[in-house]
Amino acid sequence: MEEMSRDYTKELEMLEAEVKSLRAEMNALLHKQQDENQEEYQEELALQYSGKVQDAMSFLCGQTQGEELKKLALRIKEEVEEMKEDLKLQTQINRICLTSCTIKTLLRGDNKLVQKLCVSGQCSELAFQVEFLLSEVKEDQKSTRAITELNVVMDVNDLQEFSSFLSGVEERNDLQLFFRTLRSFSARCDDRSRTFEHFQNKYPAVVSFPGGSSSEVMALNHPELPGLVLFVHWSVNVSTEGEVTPKIELLTKIPEEALQLFPSNTLEGAPEAFQSLLRILGPEAALESVIRSICLSEEP
Repeated sequence: MEEMSRDYTKELEMLEAEVKSLRAEMNALLHKQQDENQEEYQEELALQYSGKVQDAMSFLCGQTQGEELKKLALRIKEEVEEMKEDLKLQTQINRICLTSCTIKTLLRGDNKLVQKLCVSGQCSELAFQVEFLLSEVKEDQKSTRAITELNVVMDVNDLQEFSSFLSGVEERNDLQLFFRTLRSFSARCDDRSRTFEHFQNKYPAVVSFPGGSSSEVMALNHPELPGLVLFVHWSVNVSTEGEVTPKIELLTKIPEEALQLFPSNTLEGAPEAFQSLLRILGPEAALESVIRSICLSEEP
């Protein structure tokens, strides 16, 4: 009985040793597989990050030294300067300066990518913030992109026409139309501001702005007849399709005492005569003619 017990114990020890050996072998195989997977992953990264990006990765990992490091740093600096110059040129051409851009990935699948973008910037004096969803769908080796849920935030409470345009843009998710129209609208507003400022500097005793320098209205005050005021209303209209059209009108505010100094038909026909001058001479020359008439002199 004792002999059988010793044989059983010995056999049990052999089995435990064999199990221990098998576990060690299994662990070795697992480590080997992990090493192989790591090598495959690094090879895949090497394929993805080639050229300039690979150089940058090597630089960050400390694998580039000596002259190679100097060359890489110089090349990266040159590329950054080129990107800055390109951005500056694009800003000058488009008149749109972007100040921030954030991207958040909402969905990433094999065939579909959905991201939420928030872009802020300004076009001349007009600041804006645009939020939208950008969806990219891949099908049959082709990818299509679409913009949805467009939301534009601008301080245009006093610009009723532009507010109506923004509502239409958001309904159609037409981001390209927004930026194209914003550029044209801003350019026309800048034309108005430059013209108003020019005449205020040239005729400071006559020209004033009831609503400030960025106002749509310029007042022409007669230097010798208080109360005799002509108003130039220069609006910039925007259609729902994005067509930008300046509209300049001459409005009169003349007291009864001043009316006696002028032939009635002259003042009554002033707005129509001004429109004729606009068509023939253009805005600046037409306004110059009106201001000279207010001054009642040939020289300013």
